[in-house]
Order: sequence, then C-alpha cells, then structure tokens
Amino acid sequence: MNYESELTVESKTEPGVVYRLARVSFGRRMELTRRVREVWRKVEFLNAGTDPREKIEAAVLSAEVDRLYVLWALREVSGLTIDGQAATPESLVESGPETLFREALSAVKAECGLGEAEIKN
Repeated sequence: MNYESELTVESKTEPGVVYRLARVSFGRRMELTRRVREVWRKVEFLNAGTDPREKIEAAVLSAEVDRLYVLWALREVSGLTIDGQAATPESLVESGPETLFREALSAVKAECGLGEAEIKN
C-alpha cells in the first residue's frame, strides 16, 4: 500500500490554481482538535447569549476557527500570485481571493469528515 499524506485539488473557483492539503490522520486530528476546542467553547457560549455584541464576537471567533482549519491543512498554493508574489497558505488567508479561501475551507472540512451543517458553518 502506498498512502499519500497530501491531497492535490484543482480549484473550481479560480481556473489554473492548484492547492495541496494535508490529509487527516489520527495525530493531525488531535492537533486540530486541541487548537480549536477552546475557541469553539467560547463561540457556543456567546451564541447562546442574546446581546448583539456577543453574536458579533461569536462570528469573529468562528472566522478565526475557519482560518485555523485552512492554515492547519493547506500546504501549498500554485498558479496564483498575490501582489506580484507567489501565493502561500498565509498570503491566501490574509490577502487572497475569498472565493478560493472558502473553497479550500470546504475541502478541508470535507477531508476532516465534517457533515453538511459543519461545512456550512
């Protein structure tokens, strides 16, 4: 058996862009869970409140979790330059096209085995 620890994806939203994602393993899933568990606890707590400021803070923290997912799995981006420089996972998150970020996020969540509801969040 030859197991590939990375997955190559051709972008559906940005023609010519290809990105590589780390596949989920037991150890990597534990690492991701550690990274996001405290943030998710705060998101759930804030979402339970009625104050609009709590809802805004929950949305900010939820976006931070999305950022963590992408940076955790995204290994390489090719076929994309941002401000004249070859794109990196970090530059995609910070300055790249949001459509590509969202596409990569969905691919990461699908690779993690998250259901439809979790992918939409």
